[in-house]
Amino acid sequence: MLSKKTKYAIKALVVLGKNADKPPMQISRIAEEERIPKKFLEQILLDLRNAGFLYSKKGAGGGYSLNKDPKDIFLVQIMRITDGPIAMVPCASLNFYHKCDECHQETTCGIRDVFIEVRDATVKILSETSIADVISREGTLLLNV
Repeated sequence: MLSKKTKYAIKALVVLGKNADKPPMQISRIAEEERIPKKFLEQILLDLRNAGFLYSKKGAGGGYSLNKDPKDIFLVQIMRITDGPIAMVPCASLNFYHKCDECHQETTCGIRDVFIEVRDATVKILSETSIADVISREGTLLLNV
């Protein structure tokens, strides 16, 4: 399941991507537009800034803006920053591997084998989907309403 932290991070990046040609956005405006608790959003934006995805400016006219083009920010990166592993079981994780305590033989574990396939399919989709793609999808869905 997608955590609220990840969902809010994606929503914030989408709104910043839609406003990329405008001055930096204040946290309060992003929070209000996207219905995200302001204090929670502050921490999320700080994490994204520290990871190099956002630029922040203090003072009058300050706020947050994208530090990268929306087509260069992929969902897999955001998920790993906000939630860590993509895999549903630790023994199937690429970057956060941890042997399962109850497993006797990983190489013959059917559960692990299935969840490696799930991880690979998920990582493929998330690695190929950028913030620009999400913005584009929203535009297409809006036209179909």
